[in-house]
Amino acid sequence: METLTSRRNPLVMHLKKLGADRGYRYGCGEYLCQGHKLYEEALKCSAPITAVLFSGKEPEVPEGVRCARVPKDILESIAPMDSAPDIVFSCRIPEQDRSIDPGRHIILENLQDPGNVGTIIRTANAFMIDAVLLTGSCADPYNPKAVRATMGAIFRQKVIQLSRDELLQRLSEAKIPLYATGLDEGCIGLTELPKQGPIAVAIGNEGQGLSTELFEAADKKITIPMNPACESLNAAAAATIIMWELYR
Repeated sequence: METLTSRRNPLVMHLKKLGADRGYRYGCGEYLCQGHKLYEEALKCSAPITAVLFSGKEPEVPEGVRCARVPKDILESIAPMDSAPDIVFSCRIPEQDRSIDPGRHIILENLQDPGNVGTIIRTANAFMIDAVLLTGSCADPYNPKAVRATMGAIFRQKVIQLSRDELLQRLSEAKIPLYATGLDEGCIGLTELPKQGPIAVAIGNEGQGLSTELFEAADKKITIPMNPACESLNAAAAATIIMWELYR
């Protein structure tokens, strides 16, 4: 068992940078996780763990994975969130399978809040959504805040990142109808979503909604009925309502 005591140790610096730098994450093909709950879920899902740092009780570690004990202050220096964890670890980013199979999909366009993205991934897994499709300038699903918000669903749920043009092309090739959320007159009600068959429902930016290009490319437009005095819903709340409607 290794013991590391320096914040300048290469492994410590590597994990810290995974949490802070999106470009570094994708360049290395790894992402940072923190906390025992996520670690237990990673073990349960046989996630590709690459390194583990801990303080306190020694954790179970898959064979061949580097593991080291460190002082609490080193874990605090690595962890990007406020709560001080007893364990941080890295996982390999899954290879991108960019194919979209006929099924039930949720599309997120330009969602800026990583917590919303993570929450939607968690909810998609709960309601058996086949894939979460991210397009535009969405927050990174492997951002530590997004990963924490998934509560382990990041290890189970299929997530695909692709450009808007590629998204539309692949939906067309797979003959998956596109439904766009909006507030325009002429939108159909949420309860009119088809209960069977392939579908992809697109949700836009928390403040601006969907881009004109994606909205106009949709086969149908839907709206969530609500109090007329309420202007809109949080993106994660809207996605949850839509995915429940697709599930039930």
